[in-house]
Amino acid sequence: MDQDVARIREGAADHDRFGEFPAESFERFLDNRVMAGTVPEELGGMGVSCLSDVATVLAAVAEADASTALALHVQFSRGLTLNYEWRHGSPPVRALAERLLRGMASDRLVICGAAKDHHTAVTRLTPDGRGGWLLSGRKTLVTLAPIATHFLVHTQKIVEDEPVTLAATVLGRDTPGLSVLPGWEGLGMRASGTCEIVFDNCPVAEEDVLERGVIGETRDSALAGQTVSSITMLGIYAGVARAARDLAIGAAARRSSAPPAAVRGLVSDIEANLYTLRATAAAALANADALNDDLTGDLDERGRSMMVPFQCAKLAVNRLALAVVNDCLTVVGGAAYGAAHPLSRLYRDVRAGWFMQPYTYIDAVDFLSGQALGIDRDNNYLSYRVSATAGR
Repeated sequence: MDQDVARIREGAADHDRFGEFPAESFERFLDNRVMAGTVPEELGGMGVSCLSDVATVLAAVAEADASTALALHVQFSRGLTLNYEWRHGSPPVRALAERLLRGMASDRLVICGAAKDHHTAVTRLTPDGRGGWLLSGRKTLVTLAPIATHFLVHTQKIVEDEPVTLAATVLGRDTPGLSVLPGWEGLGMRASGTCEIVFDNCPVAEEDVLERGVIGETRDSALAGQTVSSITMLGIYAGVARAARDLAIGAAARRSSAPPAAVRGLVSDIEANLYTLRATAAAALANADALNDDLTGDLDERGRSMMVPFQCAKLAVNRLALAVVNDCLTVVGGAAYGAAHPLSRLYRDVRAGWFMQPYTYIDAVDFLSGQALGIDRDNNYLSYRVSATAGR
């Protein structure tokens, strides 16, 4: 892995500059089975299930390139969540999860999630009249898409005279009507392989549909899976902050004279904020690991007990990582403001954390304040985000 990280670091600037996905890195990840890292050993994977361990790996990769770490997170996340479905789902769900996990381990399957609807379209699943389904719509911000062999698509399921429900469908890349649109131009995470996907009456088999409940239901049990799926991203922003810190400290140490007091003050703030960031992330990850396999109590309470610390940590990590990188730019000086300087890339990449679900900053404020004040609300972002469009 150390050699992989070194290669990732060498290519990071060019991949960012041209918005190119680092396909060669992921070929190596497939060859050395890193992409099956979170697949259970029983199904042929490496069996890494500890969320803290996954976050540590992502932090190490993010120190070299956050875009690569974000794309790798997508595959790791699928392994973690499918592992839960395989162990605890209904028989049809277990069968689908096992098929995908075995494929990740032995057939080089790369599975990325497609959750956010494009502003021009609502993604819907409707009956095809023959016992299967048709998927139409458009998704945006689909990371890892350039090499994905399969897409896990979150959608509304529309059946006449029945409530609108949430579902997740699995589609192969070669499914008729599925198109991957290249050319996304992001401010940061430019090499993460983030694309838009269009679905034009894509056929979906009944066995490739996962039911996710009625839209608008208050089912906080779903928060546990959403925590597991996303909490390891905290490692990415810890890695970005650490990389910025090392660049700034190195620049200050190379100066011929002792740094001025203002620089030394910033350095002390960087050290304290980085320590606080990492400690906060570690506490939330440890909490999620402790509750991950505990299904003995109230599952709604379990979901909240996992999501609340995650969101507290995410808010803190987002703020602290941005503060660290910002202070590092000040320490280095005007050179860091040039597009070619690595701190410029880190500054753009670190801002992405504020937009990641669950939750974006705005949604996190609603969630955490609602929990503290006892406000009854739908906390499932996959549900409340589509509630406004369910009748369109």
